[in-house]
Amino acid sequence: MSIPAVEDSWGRIDAWLLRHAPVSHALLRPPASTSDIRAAERALGVRFHSDLVASLSCHDGVELQPGAPVLTHYGPLSCVADIVKNTSFLRGISADVPDDHALDEDGEDDGDDGDDDELATYWHHDWLLITLGIGWQSSDGLFLSCHPGRNWGRLGRYFDEDTPSFTGWVSLRHALADLADALERGRPFDGRTPLAYEGALLWEAEATAVPDPVSPLALAAESAEPEPEPLVPVGGSNGAYLAMVRHRIPPPPPPNQPDVVFAEHLTPAELLRRLGAIPDTVSPRTRARARKSADSTWAAYRPMVRAGSADGWAYATQERGAAQFTRSEVLRRVSADTRAVALTRRGPEVQVTVAEDGVPGPEDVRHVLSPREGGGDLWPGSTAAYARFLAELEGEFGITYRPDDDTDAELTSALLLPALEDVDRAAGQYVGIVRNFDLAALIERTPPARLRTAVAAQLGRLAAGTRFDVYDEVSDALARTARGETVDLTPDSGLDLRIRTLTAEAWAARQRVSGQRAWCDDNDPVTQSDFSAWALRVEAARALREFVHAGAPAAAATILSRRMSAHWRTELAADLEG
Repeated sequence: MSIPAVEDSWGRIDAWLLRHAPVSHALLRPPASTSDIRAAERALGVRFHSDLVASLSCHDGVELQPGAPVLTHYGPLSCVADIVKNTSFLRGISADVPDDHALDEDGEDDGDDGDDDELATYWHHDWLLITLGIGWQSSDGLFLSCHPGRNWGRLGRYFDEDTPSFTGWVSLRHALADLADALERGRPFDGRTPLAYEGALLWEAEATAVPDPVSPLALAAESAEPEPEPLVPVGGSNGAYLAMVRHRIPPPPPPNQPDVVFAEHLTPAELLRRLGAIPDTVSPRTRARARKSADSTWAAYRPMVRAGSADGWAYATQERGAAQFTRSEVLRRVSADTRAVALTRRGPEVQVTVAEDGVPGPEDVRHVLSPREGGGDLWPGSTAAYARFLAELEGEFGITYRPDDDTDAELTSALLLPALEDVDRAAGQYVGIVRNFDLAALIERTPPARLRTAVAAQLGRLAAGTRFDVYDEVSDALARTARGETVDLTPDSGLDLRIRTLTAEAWAARQRVSGQRAWCDDNDPVTQSDFSAWALRVEAARALREFVHAGAPAAAATILSRRMSAHWRTELAADLEG
C-alpha cells in the first residue's frame, strides 16, 4: 500500500478542517520559507528530513491559541522557530545527563539493536521536537529523528520524566496520512476519535468496558475461611500444648495497638451492624484467627473487626483492611443517638476522636504526632501516646481497655461492607470546563427543569455504557430520576448496599491486580480490564449519588467527564432540545 505524499495528506487535512472545523483551520500558519528552514538547519547543525521540510512548506506549525488543531495528546505542530528554540533547550538539559551508550554514525553500538542505542539518552543531538505536548510545553511531545541510519525520519515520543520511545509511525509522512484518514472517516487516530464542535477540532476517547468482569467477591464466596490451627499436645496428660517450635529467636513483634472505637450503651452485635458487618461472616474469632482470615482469599480485602464490651461500652478493634474508624461516615453511624470514642493511629500519629450523635468538629479531635521513641522501641510511632490516651479514656469516660486482654478471646467478629464516602454537595458546582466543554455557561443559560432532564438522560447513558444499570436497584433508581421522582439512597437501603458492594468489588480487584497478597500470582483470574470495569461502575454510582444528594448542576461535571461515548456532546444537545 502506497503512502500519500506529505503535500497530498495536508491537502486532505486542509479540506476537512475548512469544511468542518474552520476555527481550527484558521489557526494553521502559512508555509515556512525555504530560507527559514535552511537557517534552522544551520542553527541546529542538523539536516531536516524531507518529510519535515515538506510539512513546514505546507504549514509552519499552528498559532498557539484555543481551538488550534492538535495531534491528540501529542499537541500542536511547532513552527520552525519553536523547533529551534525547544530543541536547543532540550539539548542544554541533555548536556548535564550522561548517555548510556556512545553512538556511531549508523546508530549502532557493537552490534546491539540500533533502536535501543539511539534511545539510550535523555535527548539525542539529532532529534527535533516537532510538537508541544498536553500542556503545550517542551516537556513532552513528538520528536523526529534526523540521525543518519535506520531511524532516519522516524517519529518518537518524548516525555521528560520517562524513557523516550519510538511510535508506530515510521515517518511523519505516515502520521499525516493516518491523520487525514481519521478526519475523513471519523475513525480513531492514536486511540482518539476526531470531532468537530463549534468550528474546532476536538479529540475524544471512545472507551469500552468488559461487560461481565470477574467478581473478586464471587471468588471469595467459592473459598473457605481458613480454619484455626490446632494446638499440638506435648508429653503425656499434663495439659501442656505446643503451638510452634522455633530454631532461632524471632524479632520482637510490634506492640499491640489496634484502632479501636467505643460506643456507649450499645451491644457488640449492634456496633458490628452499624459498622457494616456482613451477616454471613459473623463468627467468634481470636485476634490471630481474625487476622489470618482477613489475609486470605475468602476476605477479598474487606476490613475485619472484632467486637466486645467494656464498662457499659461496646468496642470494636480493626484487625485488617482499609482504616475505618477515622472516617466521618463511620463515626456518624456509630454515634447515632449515643456517644462514640475512637482511638486510632497511623504511623507516628495517635488520635482520639469523640462524637456524639454525629460527626465531631475539629475541637473534638485530639492527636499527638510523635517521632520514634527511645528506650529500644523499634516500632515507628508513639507507644507512650497510645498508652496515655488509654489512661485518659479510663479517667474521662470510665473505659478500662487493655489491648492484650482480649488477644486470645473469641470475640464476635465480621468482615465489613464499608460505608460510602460522603457526597461533596458543592464540588461539581465550581467546575467550569469539562473536556473542553463550557459546562458553567450551559448551566447558566439552561432552565433548571430542562437541565435536570438532560443531565438525567446523560446519567442513564453513563450507566448503560459502564453496565451500572444491570442491577435492579440501579435500573429502578435511573427510571425514577428520569421521571423526576425521589430515589431512596438512605444508609442500608437496597441501592446503598448495591453501591457499597460494587465499591468492595473495585477495591478487591485493584488489590489483586497490584499483587497485594501472596496468593495473587500471574495466573490470577482478575485482570486489569476487570478492575477497570468495576472502577467505571463505581464512578457511575458516584455520579448517581451526586445527582440524588446534590442535584443536576453538581452531578453534571462527574457525569460528562465519565461518559464513554466520543459523541456525548451531540447526545447532550439532543437531550437539551428534547
